[in-house]
Amino acid sequence: MEQEIVIKVKDPQGNLHTLDCPVDMGLSLKDICKAYELPMEAVCGGMCMCATCHCYLLSHTEALNEKSSEEKALLSELFNAKANSRLACQVPLTAELNGLCIEIVPD
Repeated sequence: MEQEIVIKVKDPQGNLHTLDCPVDMGLSLKDICKAYELPMEAVCGGMCMCATCHCYLLSHTEALNEKSSEEKALLSELFNAKANSRLACQVPLTAELNGLCIEIVPD
């Protein structure tokens, strides 16, 4: 089984970053974006309380876990939420997400 996947992240300035992500450490999408020092606030530290890790999923949406009621509630309060919106802290990194492409939503 793959121990590392590749994810592409478009930052708010439009730059594309390629991230090598371990999948055996229990990390979330938020964790890996912060590890690469990308401009994602994640003020609450991944507790699903603030929505400052809002991102748009541009691919692989069928491989994702379902949104929790807490995540749905937070996303419903955002003016720029879309059908492909997720909170990065709520997306665990798994082998199925290899090749995922996301966009960090500008503030």
